[in-house]
Amino acid sequence: MYLYGASGHCKVIIDIVRSSLEMVVEGVFDDNKTAKEILDIPIIEFGNFNKQKIEELIICVGDNATRKKLAEAIQTNYISAIHKSAVISKYAQIGDGTVIMPKAVVNAASSIGKHCIVNSGAVVEHDCELSNYVHVSPNASLAGNVKVGEGSQVGIGATVIQGITIGKWVTIGAGSVVIDNIPDYAVVVGNPAKVMKYTK
Repeated sequence: MYLYGASGHCKVIIDIVRSSLEMVVEGVFDDNKTAKEILDIPIIEFGNFNKQKIEELIICVGDNATRKKLAEAIQTNYISAIHKSAVISKYAQIGDGTVIMPKAVVNAASSIGKHCIVNSGAVVEHDCELSNYVHVSPNASLAGNVKVGEGSQVGIGATVIQGITIGKWVTIGAGSVVIDNIPDYAVVVGNPAKVMKYTK
């Protein structure tokens, strides 16, 4: 298998792949031609690589928009990676290309889309619905029945109460407490979280 994106985020995914999936990463694709390896894995220029050699791939890019662009451009077999310390309900659904970090929790009847990140210590409670390319940052918590639109990011340590709907491409600031629905493209911060601006 291969990874795409030689970043700090990639280091965590390498650890998950090695320790929890017990798979061998043959190489990491990146456009940075100066770096040669990451955690003893060779960094490879994607443009000159024989794509037919890729049996499985995970995109290791934290930026949601960039991750979407790459996933749409590279047609291959994407797999999910779940750390062995994460707690995932057998009644939850996890999309292809999604990564779930150490100590994260995804509870019953929740649905996680494709190419999402559920980061270290994050909690996704029962019946939540996360669309594709969502990032739930470390120690963020979504109560039950929360819906999160495509490409949105829930900042580190943020809290979202039950039943809330978060639009697409929303940014929720670190430590924010969300008690109202959030429209598309909003940037919200604070306790309680308030809309500060829109990105579109």
